Amino acid sequence: MCQVSGVREVSASVTDELGPCRPGRTDTMIKGFKGFDKDLKCKGFQYEIGGEYEEREAKACQKGFHFCENPLDIFSYYQPADSRFAEVEGDGETDRHNDDSKVACTKIKIGAEIKLPGLIEAGVKFILDRVNWDDKKKSNTGDRSAATNTGDQSVATNTGDQSAATNTGYQSAATNTGDRSAATNTGDRSAATNTGDQSAATNTGYQSAATNTGYQSAATNTGDQSAATNTGYQSAATNTGDRSAATNTGDRSAATNTGDRSAATVEGKESVAIATGYKSKARGALGCWIVLAEWDEGGDRIKDVQCAMVDGEKIKSDTFYQLVNGVFVEC
Repeated sequence: MCQVSGVREVSASVTDELGPCRPGRTDTMIKGFKGFDKDLKCKGFQYEIGGEYEEREAKACQKGFHFCENPLDIFSYYQPADSRFAEVEGDGETDRHNDDSKVACTKIKIGAEIKLPGLIEAGVKFILDRVNWDDKKKSNTGDRSAATNTGDQSVATNTGDQSAATNTGYQSAATNTGDRSAATNTGDRSAATNTGDQSAATNTGYQSAATNTGYQSAATNTGDQSAATNTGYQSAATNTGDRSAATNTGDRSAATNTGDRSAATVEGKESVAIATGYKSKARGALGCWIVLAEWDEGGDRIKDVQCAMVDGEKIKSDTFYQLVNGVFVEC
């Protein structure tokens, strides 16, 4: 059932984000994406999946319900490692924040929850849908640029902010050095790299590498035998393929593997390494946490899930562990 809040004013404590705004009002339904904390709250206001909410007034950065049209803009307000995300529809009176794609609205409908890999894919699609594909240039040095390759063994590069580099061929490389950029590869043996802040690098091919060195970034791989790496703070590295590796060296970050025989590693302070695949392992620096799942012998179902703090005594730092019979065992 959808829940509808009563009509009321939005106080500053309920406003999603703050920042410089230049209003631009519209009155039409707008699709986008919204971030929340782990409890599906935003600035203290409790949302629900499927919920519909209404306010009297919308003013960007001050009143109303806020969301972003560009999924990657959400990382400016919500860290990927410990946030939740959902598709939304904004309606009624709307007001735009002209510095990015943030929108305030008087009516909002919370759609399906979307996980980090899906959010990244949506961000890449958002950018690429706005690319002039008639432009044959494969390298960009200006802001808001796009470089694309569809052939094998190709290279696409962006050095400007808010850019997109994509490869659909095999043995390709896509690179961004600007902020709020997206690099993606769908071919095998590819590499996607971002060195700017609040960027996203994703690979869907096998034996690929996605790397972020900027803050509040996200690197994800869905192919087997892949590697996702973040060196920035409050970042997320995720692998869903088997025999993959997810690594974070920044503080307050998360490394996650859901594939079998994979590894998750965190080296920064107050970070979490999660390995939930069959016969997977995790390790962390002193003060971090590791989360492991134990499966039955055939790998058909999960028997147990345990978490432990790397205290240097019961759980050693920089040492891989597996969960065996409900006990953390060095491996």
